Amino acid sequence: MRIVVGISGASGIRYGVRLIESLSCESLLIMSSEAMRMCKEETGMSVDEVFSKAEKGWRNDDLFSPLASGSTRFDAMVICPCSTSTMSKVACGIADNLLTRTAAVALKERRRLVVVLRETPLSTIHLRNMLTLSEAGATVMPACPAFYPKPDTVDDMVDFVVGRVLDQLDLDHDLYRRWSDSDGDYR
Repeated sequence: MRIVVGISGASGIRYGVRLIESLSCESLLIMSSEAMRMCKEETGMSVDEVFSKAEKGWRNDDLFSPLASGSTRFDAMVICPCSTSTMSKVACGIADNLLTRTAAVALKERRRLVVVLRETPLSTIHLRNMLTLSEAGATVMPACPAFYPKPDTVDDMVDFVVGRVLDQLDLDHDLYRRWSDSDGDYR
C-alpha cells in the first residue's frame, strides 16, 4: 500500500508523526508551511527529522509533485491533523496547494480519504463542510481519544487516535487496547 499523509497546521502534529511511524507500508508526506512552523514546538523534532520518517516528502507549495496528478497511484490519503481551513478548502473543491490538490485527487479518483479534524468547538459552517466531505466519500474523524483503554500518558491518547486511523485503512496494529465485553456485574 501507498499512503499519503498530509500534515496541516492544526495543533496535533504528533498525530501525523505517530501515524507515519506506525505505517507498515510506503508513506508519502506533505507538510504545510504552518505545520513546518509548529513542528519543533509540538514534537521537539526538526522538519527534516519528520520528513526522514516517510519514504518521500514534499512541501505544500510543490504543485509539480506527482501527487498532484490523478495518474499517480496511491491507495489512501490521511490528513492528520487537519485544520478547519484545510477541511473547508477540500469540501469546497479548492485545490490551491499540494495538500488540498492531493485530497481532491483522492476524492475524484474514489480513493480512501481520511480527515482527522483537530478543532473545537465546531461552527455550523464546519459541520456542513464535514457533511459535504462525508457525502463525497471521505471519512471524517475528529481527533477524540477514548478513555476506556485507561491511557496513562499523552502518547497513549495519541496512539488511540492513530490506531483508529489505521483501522480505517484496514491496517493491523496494537496501538491501543480494544473494547471487549466484560464479565462484570454492573448492578
